[in-house]
Amino acid sequence: MKHAIVTGANGFVGSAVVRELVANGVRVTAICHNGNKTNIIDDPLVKVYSAELDNIAALKGILPDSDYDVFFHFAWNGSAGAARADTTLQLKNAEWTVDALRVAKVLGCKRFVGSGSIMEHETMAAAFTQGNQPGLGYIYGAGKLVSHIMCMSMAAKLGIELVWPEITNAYGVGEVSPRMVNTTIRKCINGENPQFTAGTQNYDFVYIDDVARAFYLIAENGKSFHEYLIGSSTARPLKEFLIEMKNAIAPQLEFIFGDVPFTGIDMPLSKFDCSETERDTGFRAQISFAEGTRKTMEWLKSREN
Repeated sequence: MKHAIVTGANGFVGSAVVRELVANGVRVTAICHNGNKTNIIDDPLVKVYSAELDNIAALKGILPDSDYDVFFHFAWNGSAGAARADTTLQLKNAEWTVDALRVAKVLGCKRFVGSGSIMEHETMAAAFTQGNQPGLGYIYGAGKLVSHIMCMSMAAKLGIELVWPEITNAYGVGEVSPRMVNTTIRKCINGENPQFTAGTQNYDFVYIDDVARAFYLIAENGKSFHEYLIGSSTARPLKEFLIEMKNAIAPQLEFIFGDVPFTGIDMPLSKFDCSETERDTGFRAQISFAEGTRKTMEWLKSREN
């Protein structure tokens, strides 16, 4: 891979992947919303262009002719907060992902790398468990699942290689969303005792630097029309992760388990298996949850200061 296009390049995952690509000598054409490039590394290998997700097809008229190899698609509206439950928006995201696949083919890219989620598997389990009443968060998971399926069919028709990484739960320096790791660390900084479910459900977290390295290796070495899970290879019950976090960053606080009801699906540990990713791509996570949460806490403190 010598030249990559990256949409959502200013976002949490996208900007980390841009840094990883540059570190490996890859030229990057970075696509940003409203030209916002505050998180993008300033490097001669990176050229920034502005384009909107709802008109991603316009890229063919914006980007110069070049020898593009891989198209990474991270742009996705409503990946956190209340917008995860917006049915119209999540269906539009799936449609825009297929539009990105089409324009990748027009631009001459040999390979399209999506940005999937383990929520795809959890959504399937939630939808097909008799009597289950899935929460609104599964609407986001459904959007990811729909985009995955549609891209597989369209990529086969267009004759472009599709590789579909699926992130378990990315966290780390650079994330500003109200997801669990960030929310918990902020409570620890403020001296609050965070509350959780019983924490018996299986879970996994993977630090952002590991996520970025995984995307690079999957794009380089992954097999076409395969999905690859990006995780820590140490999946276990959520409570064990949270106790590791407590011991690392807030041993003086009490983490309260059981006060929050759990309404999701508890997937078997086999669903968190990263062995195929390791075997095909050479990726294995290197940063422990304790180390990752310490780094994240220090970064959040520096932002507040």
